[in-house]
Amino acid sequence: MLATATAAFSQMSECPNSPDRPYPLERTRNIGIAAHIDAGKTTLTERILFYTGMIHRIGEVHDGATTTDHMEQERERGITITSAAVTCEWVQNKDEGVCKLFESQEQRVNIIDTPGHVDFTAEVERSLRVLDGAIVVFCGVAGVQPQTETVWRQASKYNVPRIVFVNKMDRVGADFQHVVDEVREKLGAIPLRILIPIGAEDQLKGQIDVLNKKAVVYTEDDALGSTFEVTDLTEEQLVLANEAYEEILDTLANEDEELGEKFLLEQEITVADLKRAMRRATIANKVVPIAGGSAFKNKGVQFLVDAVVDYLPSPLEIPAARGQKADDEDVEVLAPTDDNGRFCSLAFKLWADKYVGKLVFFRVYSGTVSKGDMVYNPRTRRKERIGRLIQIQADKHEEIQTCYAGDIAAIVGIKNVTTGDTLCAQKFDILLEPPSFPEPVIAMAVEPRTTADQEKMSTGLGRLMEEDPTFVVHTDEETGQTIISGMGELHLEVIIDRLRREFSVEANVGKPQIAYRETITGEAGGEGILKKQTGGRGQYGHVVLDVVPNEKGDGLTTENLVVGGAIPREYMNAVNAGVQEAMTNGVVAGYPVVDVHVNITDGSSHDVDSNENAFKMAAIFAMKDAFKKAGSILLEPIMDVEVTTPDEHQGDIIGDLNRRRGHIDEIGAKGNVAIVKAKVPLAEMFGYSTDVRTISSGRASFVMTPASFDPVPQAIVEAICKERGMVAA
Repeated sequence: MLATATAAFSQMSECPNSPDRPYPLERTRNIGIAAHIDAGKTTLTERILFYTGMIHRIGEVHDGATTTDHMEQERERGITITSAAVTCEWVQNKDEGVCKLFESQEQRVNIIDTPGHVDFTAEVERSLRVLDGAIVVFCGVAGVQPQTETVWRQASKYNVPRIVFVNKMDRVGADFQHVVDEVREKLGAIPLRILIPIGAEDQLKGQIDVLNKKAVVYTEDDALGSTFEVTDLTEEQLVLANEAYEEILDTLANEDEELGEKFLLEQEITVADLKRAMRRATIANKVVPIAGGSAFKNKGVQFLVDAVVDYLPSPLEIPAARGQKADDEDVEVLAPTDDNGRFCSLAFKLWADKYVGKLVFFRVYSGTVSKGDMVYNPRTRRKERIGRLIQIQADKHEEIQTCYAGDIAAIVGIKNVTTGDTLCAQKFDILLEPPSFPEPVIAMAVEPRTTADQEKMSTGLGRLMEEDPTFVVHTDEETGQTIISGMGELHLEVIIDRLRREFSVEANVGKPQIAYRETITGEAGGEGILKKQTGGRGQYGHVVLDVVPNEKGDGLTTENLVVGGAIPREYMNAVNAGVQEAMTNGVVAGYPVVDVHVNITDGSSHDVDSNENAFKMAAIFAMKDAFKKAGSILLEPIMDVEVTTPDEHQGDIIGDLNRRRGHIDEIGAKGNVAIVKAKVPLAEMFGYSTDVRTISSGRASFVMTPASFDPVPQAIVEAICKERGMVAA
């Protein structure tokens, strides 16, 4: 059976591995662990590291002693803030009664543990961009939660194959089948039960291995869960296993062509056949294998890692990395996974390490790179030399000489690199697609307490902004204040804390402000003229343009429709600069303008008095003129809010959300607990964590995720304008 299973993947070994690489590509897995906050991602990662022998003592989140939560802020708060990379080796279960898809050789598993809190969603986004597969963790009690849906969408965006682990099956109220049903109904996936928990709550004993029709029972007197016994199923367990087995067979016969042909011809279908079909269907994102257990109680993790090896892809089984030629965006370039190919990688994260300085995390897609090599950045058109290469183990570093295709590692000391940059061989001019990040939704003013802190604060904020694409710093032109923007109150709280601890800056922080936006509702034309004559050489610029509403999320787009040289070509860059600058301050309340298309249609110039500055100012005037005519409106961030509360407090919770200008979308129930889903303006949600506890006597909880930007009611617009010293349009 093994020989047959291995032969099915013989095409993987046809791609030449470098003879120097420690693990062949077919025995490498790059996976992420993602989920809603408090589902147990970090606890699961810690168990995987323990059972693979990477660590020799299990650390707990509540003790601040886990491997991947290494920041002081993470250990104090008991949450993951930044994604952490670790590498381990795994040999699949050796039990003779269990069919294995690969030979019992060590497999390298590179793991990225990601945050679950919505404020740090950028960490999940950039990690999923470079990973080949993911374990999505669900709470056995809560099931599919709002941030889980966000993570699922992010994984779907990058076509990342997934395995689901239903965690916390030892908790009161845990229901494995309910979570399976929610994955199907809420996420639109096809879940296939491969490891069904034996028992639940305090009776959790192990798992039913559905395909092998065996029971995995953990030894009661082994608190660490290191020992287990693979036994035959009881009659009751066999009924459940047969039901799940038939579901797997029927589903894969429909989803996998090769197995479907065997099924129709009534040929014998072995466990190895099913596993190979499951692997193909999982990699194609047609099905999602689902397993249950308890990471905290050390039950079910080992066979989950077996499933990672069996069903998630190696770097050879994912499509070749696709990019564009740097000088021609219409030409597509491929970078197939091959150690002998041209070097191509994506820098997906920057991190300021207190010991070695700036670290650039990167994923190699093709070729190899070694210490001392020159790499090329197509964005900057510059070459840089690789000083040091590091294999990351959370906050520990191991120097290496070479990175191979499929590897995730870090470069020390490289300059002029930002998140999303492509690093490649100089003759391989390719631009890979960078990860995309959401807009900040909250802002606050910050200032140093002493003059001596001014320069340190500027340096610290610059480095933090370089690390985090969702953290933005700018200076308010009217007040001269430094304004920091981020994804939520916790996000900015952590930034201020890092300023104090890592950069020794004590700062005064203002009240959080909403990151409002402006947009237009109709089409309009605008004209701007700058005409100054002071006796000598004057200033002359004249721009005519039209503004049109863009689709939501499209931002600013421009088109040059000027004919006959009405605006000389040498001034078009200045006109574009003026258009972009005008977008930073709208006419309603002075907030940035979004989602506008601009057609530059006409203008005029003066042989002597025209210059770049004059045309830039004329473009700004034309944009302001058009904005006033185009029905500019103010937009505010709207949040998806889900409140879980005992039934008796449901009415009070709904009433309070209505008072906050909330719109109730759905009211559900799970046992004697009500689940209220609503859309509420972020401006009304400050201090809600305290209020919801007061309303429910401390028994309700809530989660909040960004949903959209929607128009602000006129009465609120007038109040905002008055606060900013402006007159409402």
